[in-house]
Amino acid sequence: MITGDLKNKIDGLWDIFAAGGLVNALEVIEQITYLMFIRDLDDIDNKKEKESAMLGLPYKSIFADEVKIGERSIDGKQLKWSVFHDFSAGRMYTVIQEWVFPFIKNLHSDKDSAYSKYMDDAIFKLPTPLLLSKVVDSLDDIYALMNDIQATDVRGDVYEYMLSKLSQAGRNGQFRTPRHIIRMMVELVDPKADDVICDPACGTSGFLVSAAEYLKETKKEEIFFNKDKKEHYMNSMFNGFDMDRTMLRIGAMNMMTHGIDNPFIEYRDSLSDQNADQDKYSLILANPPFKGSLDADAVSGDLLKVCKTKKTELLFLTLFLRILKVGGRCACIVPDGVLFGSSKAHKDIRKVIVEDNRLEAVISMPSGVFKPYAGVSTAILIFTKTGHGGTDNVWFYDMTADGYSLDDKRTPVNENDIPDIIARFKNIEAELDRKRTDKSFMVPKQDIVDNDYDLSINKYKEVEYQKVEYPPTSEIMANIRELEMEIGKEMDELEKLLGV
Repeated sequence: MITGDLKNKIDGLWDIFAAGGLVNALEVIEQITYLMFIRDLDDIDNKKEKESAMLGLPYKSIFADEVKIGERSIDGKQLKWSVFHDFSAGRMYTVIQEWVFPFIKNLHSDKDSAYSKYMDDAIFKLPTPLLLSKVVDSLDDIYALMNDIQATDVRGDVYEYMLSKLSQAGRNGQFRTPRHIIRMMVELVDPKADDVICDPACGTSGFLVSAAEYLKETKKEEIFFNKDKKEHYMNSMFNGFDMDRTMLRIGAMNMMTHGIDNPFIEYRDSLSDQNADQDKYSLILANPPFKGSLDADAVSGDLLKVCKTKKTELLFLTLFLRILKVGGRCACIVPDGVLFGSSKAHKDIRKVIVEDNRLEAVISMPSGVFKPYAGVSTAILIFTKTGHGGTDNVWFYDMTADGYSLDDKRTPVNENDIPDIIARFKNIEAELDRKRTDKSFMVPKQDIVDNDYDLSINKYKEVEYQKVEYPPTSEIMANIRELEMEIGKEMDELEKLLGV
């Protein structure tokens, strides 16, 4: 979590954009992403140059010699952030708009530049030289503060803070999943060093970033002291897909700022025939969009065979089962309707999860968790793909607090079920003795089958009614008469005082 000067600097950068006429949070983050990418190219190039000089190895800078931009050849050094940030506002604007942006778009031919592929359709939207000059100065201040702070993941925290300003749902119904909910889901599934992790609706890559952070904290020696595992972590562990190119760029930069060299973040309609993945991933973490209905012609025929529906939340569950390896795990967020919907498609997908695979947990979340973005009631499903059943007892948890108020303000509060959820799930055998009047309890598979595969917690939770003892009616009436007499006396005293 960032605080103090750094937070103020980022808020100040936001104010600069607003004063310059750019108020759309997504556009602002996109433009900041481009500029951070350009600055990072210079920093990385300078670092490699110094390391090569120290080791006596040859190194050719990507800014070396002349660079061809269209029909013109220009001195490559002018494209370096450390050079052009000293130019006058007008000259800097021309250099970035006419030279730097075309330069980063053409970097995809340089295989060493893993992130250039996300910049090939970048559009420079800063309207005036003065705004650009102020933004560049502000970013220089932010980078200087980040360098002074010795926290290991200050870059990631800065980016997360910027992403928190995305307060509106995307046009496809996606909205940013709160970081603490993502972290809880990651801790529940406990990613391993050899996992292949996927989020088929990755947005800003929040789940992938959190999984990477968790692995760095809990499996650091296993991953970073082993060449093959480090290679896997940097290049093939993390996979994300989205249909919003802006989200892809932001998601890719988010991964980069958290130290992942080359995640596979790609433009893809995960529900279409364009997605041929099958039995590929060992872990899925996702909060897929619940935008209602899709055109059936756009949906993969394989998915419709299992679950004939147009509802995205049901199709994504079907997709998860298809792309998981046998033994692969999934933790995903679903709207409450998935748990109790009475349509054939709703029942079919629940039956497949319960009968053909192993459903482990249903965690019911309060409707305020996604405020101010949305007030939808949701739940977390945790299951393992087995292909041959395995559901025995399903763990239900009635989560009523997540450490924040459940209104639009979402201010921190003391009530928080998350530590209890994690602790109980890690020791799930002890839950067998819990009563259905408790916050969490186990439900045998047969009960779920008997209830038409209904997974809503209210179907199984028992409410314990406390018997309240009231005094006899005669005693209550006597008390009322006594109160009336006292009121009468007080009124008489008041009338005497007032001389009425």
